Amino acid sequence: MNVKLRVLTAGVLFFTGQAAFAQKKASDSTKDKEAKIEEVVILGYSKTATKAKDVTASTTVSPELLENRPNASFMSNLQGTAPGVTVSTSSGSPGSAKIDVIVRGVSSLNALTDPLYVIDGLQTNATEYRNLNPNDIESISILRDAAGTSIYGNRGANGVVVIKTKQGRYGSAFKISYDATTGVSFMPNHDYNMADTRQILTLERAANVGKGAGKTDDQINSEPVNTNWRKQFFNADVIQQHNLGLTFGGENVSLYSSLGYMQQGGLVPTTDFKRMTFRNNVNGKSKDGRFNYSAQVALGFSRRNQLDEESNTNISANVVQNPLLGSIIGLPYLASGLYPTGNDLFNAIQLNTAGGKRIWVLEDVLKPGNMPSRYDQTSIFANAYASYKLTDDLTLGNRIGVDYKVTDRLFARSPNLWLSRAVAAQSATTAVPNPYGGLELLSNARDLTFNNIVNLNYNKTLGEKHTLDVGLYFDYLKAHYLLKTQQRNGLDPKTWSPGSGAGYIGFNDQNPTFYLPSATAGKVDAGTLAYFATVDYDYDSKYGFSGVIRRDGTYRFAEDYRWATFYSVAGRWNLDQESFMQGSTFDLLKLRVSYGTQGNQNLIPPTAGNNPIFTLPNATRTLNSVTTGYNNTLGSLSLSSIGIADLRWEKISQFNVGLDFRLLGRKLEGNVDYYIKDTRDLYNTINVSAATTSIYSFTGNNGKLRNTGVELLLRYHLINNENTKLSFFANGSYNKNTIRELAVEQKTGSLINRVGGTAYEWNLVPYVGVNESNGNMLFLDANGNVTESPTENDRRATGKSYLPKWQGGFGLNAAYKGFFLDALFSYQAGLWKSDNQLTWLYDPTSLGEYNLSADLLNSWTPENTHTSMPALNATNTGLDGDSDRYLFNASFVKLKAVTFGYTVPKSFLNSSFIKSLKIFVQGENLAWWSKWRGFDPEGLTTYSVSVYPNPRTVSIGANVEF
Repeated sequence: MNVKLRVLTAGVLFFTGQAAFAQKKASDSTKDKEAKIEEVVILGYSKTATKAKDVTASTTVSPELLENRPNASFMSNLQGTAPGVTVSTSSGSPGSAKIDVIVRGVSSLNALTDPLYVIDGLQTNATEYRNLNPNDIESISILRDAAGTSIYGNRGANGVVVIKTKQGRYGSAFKISYDATTGVSFMPNHDYNMADTRQILTLERAANVGKGAGKTDDQINSEPVNTNWRKQFFNADVIQQHNLGLTFGGENVSLYSSLGYMQQGGLVPTTDFKRMTFRNNVNGKSKDGRFNYSAQVALGFSRRNQLDEESNTNISANVVQNPLLGSIIGLPYLASGLYPTGNDLFNAIQLNTAGGKRIWVLEDVLKPGNMPSRYDQTSIFANAYASYKLTDDLTLGNRIGVDYKVTDRLFARSPNLWLSRAVAAQSATTAVPNPYGGLELLSNARDLTFNNIVNLNYNKTLGEKHTLDVGLYFDYLKAHYLLKTQQRNGLDPKTWSPGSGAGYIGFNDQNPTFYLPSATAGKVDAGTLAYFATVDYDYDSKYGFSGVIRRDGTYRFAEDYRWATFYSVAGRWNLDQESFMQGSTFDLLKLRVSYGTQGNQNLIPPTAGNNPIFTLPNATRTLNSVTTGYNNTLGSLSLSSIGIADLRWEKISQFNVGLDFRLLGRKLEGNVDYYIKDTRDLYNTINVSAATTSIYSFTGNNGKLRNTGVELLLRYHLINNENTKLSFFANGSYNKNTIRELAVEQKTGSLINRVGGTAYEWNLVPYVGVNESNGNMLFLDANGNVTESPTENDRRATGKSYLPKWQGGFGLNAAYKGFFLDALFSYQAGLWKSDNQLTWLYDPTSLGEYNLSADLLNSWTPENTHTSMPALNATNTGLDGDSDRYLFNASFVKLKAVTFGYTVPKSFLNSSFIKSLKIFVQGENLAWWSKWRGFDPEGLTTYSVSVYPNPRTVSIGANVEF
């Protein structure tokens, strides 16, 4: 039995940016030889094209950039690999769905801007990543311009990510591979210069508050406790992956099967992620080759224990439930581990959390089992395609796919938790002075999407120079969503077990309303329908034309606006095939031009990890809403929305011109693109009179937005011989985003959308320093005058956004006599974020409650007037939260991934049962360079306090053939 690591019969595909090379395996009688093969670009609806004939702006990412990396989602691995594609992981929590992928800038201010994901021809969305094993992926094509995306109509308006999973090969031997990786993840550092016990006591003494008030130097220096709350709340944890795969190929049938397991521990002990996957891909054909079929079935189960309060930033009015913030602001002179249980803590402090006691509440929350928050997801992704050649030139095909997910949620607060005791105490009555605490919420969500695609293709070669391909398609999609939730307040600590249904306190007339159970349910039926035609023409491999016209219909809009027509046209000129280019150094020089239109029907972004097609299903109807009061008290009937009868598509048009090149004997290759992407009929706020409805505005279509940009990709093969290989690659892009038309300025917190500005522009009061005479903060008012008392009207647009203008990546691939080194750097520039974590750390009014930055030791005093830090007793403290004092350039360069390994020579393995062995050590997010002071500059978020940072990871692994 020949057991082999990789499934590609040619060997291993090496990523080259826009081309691929296959390295054949050496035999006993021949040395390794490199064969050049033409890259095949995977396009829409299973269409393919060679690189020379491709008219799209697209990038193909090979599996080497995806496999064996310690990330639950393949999307994290895409960062820095393709120009024009911004990938930011906004949470490092294990299994988190907070991954933003933006292709060529945001094309909407309020609607969904995520790309469409297509797996083996079946359309899906980003929710599929959780149960998709990256090791099953053979290639990813990212389509960026209208020539590539318009075939998908309304769902591909924001770009398309086409994923092809591994397949067996006809006529190949039975092969088995096993990959194993294990590693450790640990918390990155920040640069907030946090105070230790002596420093915070010194600050408290200066402000005459808290434990430090009135203390002498000797008393401060003799303080015995200096707790590092970061070490109490975070720990290094283990990541491991195991993948078993097999392939087989007969004359008319081929098979690829895999089993995968991943376990990812979290930096916070209560968080982790586990995944088990199974995939079976079968391909077959008739003996005469006229009938072809394929079937893919993928089963997955994942369990995610998440930090439910990751986004809880309201620390002033609530207990500290966020360890990301609590580990920083916990007073170091408070000792850890004083209260073994929440009951002990409640008996000691009751409801009094002053003086920094909230940190003990957080310590109680993070104990195992005290606040479980679990998501279990079971998924079935099945896809079958069959085609039959009616004639030599005419082929009829049909694809049927089902994407089915069941998600079970458990959230609970243990009755022994301090928080549960505190909430129950506030619900006490004379009849029941000590009510049971705790709550449990169970939910079940079912998401079923059915997709049927029928195609009829005509392909004809006319003479020796003309090739024509015409396609007719019918695409039907139907989706159903059902959600059921139930919640019980009041749990018996003697019998309660999470998720079992045991321990609920029964409701009766003697028990308070607090124990009333509650249940909710929701249902959405959604659908889209499209029919379209494609045409591709080639003349003598010199000139090419491609066109798409598509009629799209959606359930989302009223009947008059339900249907729309979109199209694209594209052409190419292969200059390298012209006679005047003969003898030049170019073996590929191709000019591409395209223009096309699309519509966006997903008008509101869904919650992270959810299907966008189910969001906003009733926007065209006026709705009444029945609400339930707090603790199940009587609710009310109210008007929840005004129907928008003329709501319609956001329309996107895109122009692209590009140049692909390869020269110097294939040593240098790459491409450059320029694009203009316009969006009109933006989904935006429209003001109305509230005289009869009590609603002051509704959301309809108005406004225009433009993205313009340049993209560049390069790769240079410096050395390429039998023993040594060395190549360098780089890609980058610049995007300018401009709002061209808007009926009403949109102001949300510290952000503004305005005509002439960029999307999500910071709108802040300018901060200019410290008044040397009194230590107060100084700002500029709307007239440019210095003031100590700015108002809301003094805000001004800064021209800065949290969206990057520049993004890309660079790195190298090197190999020498079995050793190999691969490195990938990613970068983003021109983005600005507000560090509201630093806002709290610089707030002197929190002295005695929280730990602060030791930077405050340089605060203004009558003896220290030349400083950038205001006085601890400044009279305008708190006004800086609306200023640009905490607005920082969050641009970064990150060492995203680096791998060093060794491929054991076959001569060492000839006498063993192992046919081949590769071992490696790998690092992820090992280092970054940025002016950002927080844990991690990555993440397309406005504020930093709730961001679960991406961990640093070091792992070792092996790939084995038996």
